[in-house]
Amino acid sequence: MRNIGLTALLIAITLLNSSSTFPPRESKVDVVVIDAGHGGHDEGTHGKILKEKNLALKIALKLGEYIEKNMPGVKVIYTRKDDRYLALDERAAIANKNKADLFICIHANANPNAKAFGTETFVMGLHKDEGNLEIAKRENSVILMDENYEERYEGFNNTPESYILFTLTQSAYQENSLRFASKIESQFKTKAGRVSRGVKQAGFVVLWQTTMPSVLVETGFLTNSTEEKFLSGEEGQELIASGIYRAFKEYKSEVESIN
Repeated sequence: MRNIGLTALLIAITLLNSSSTFPPRESKVDVVVIDAGHGGHDEGTHGKILKEKNLALKIALKLGEYIEKNMPGVKVIYTRKDDRYLALDERAAIANKNKADLFICIHANANPNAKAFGTETFVMGLHKDEGNLEIAKRENSVILMDENYEERYEGFNNTPESYILFTLTQSAYQENSLRFASKIESQFKTKAGRVSRGVKQAGFVVLWQTTMPSVLVETGFLTNSTEEKFLSGEEGQELIASGIYRAFKEYKSEVESIN
């Protein structure tokens, strides 16, 4: 454990002292990657009606359609458009390969307490409470399905040292990640009529491996019967997708006006 901690410290110092580790991108938001969480044999969480993988795909496709229809200058890339499995590193690789300016990961939440409800949007960071850690662990657990996962995810584990390193790799993009996440939660609260649980930070592998501002959107709790009913309907899915779209439109305008 001491060796891991020392390694983390040395790498942290190197990253913090290197201005060229993460070269800045142009202040344009022209390419967005939309990632529907889970898929194939990885169903994610579920309620009595919905499976997370199916809901995530429906919302992702609706979001992409909004952007393509109303913002023709923006290139939309989907990590998946059907029910297939993709490893977390493959999802991030799609965004990196296409030099995306923004990565949006769509998920649904779950909790042993059926009364838990509301939306929350995550950026890469150190979990500040046990609840955030448990969500990250649940979403990260899919890596165990992948062959040679220890090599593919560079020895990923749930130690504090791992999360420190993951946070540092995304630190160059955190300001804009937080900017976009805040706009999403604002739209959910004011336009979609949802209860916002706020913007949070946790160590999600899929966000750690991206090299652009990135967010993971938990659209609601499938373990809450009222929220699951809302998300199972066409209107609910449209409200969520359109909320993310409006947040994206605001974010793009704001970022491009800075420089």
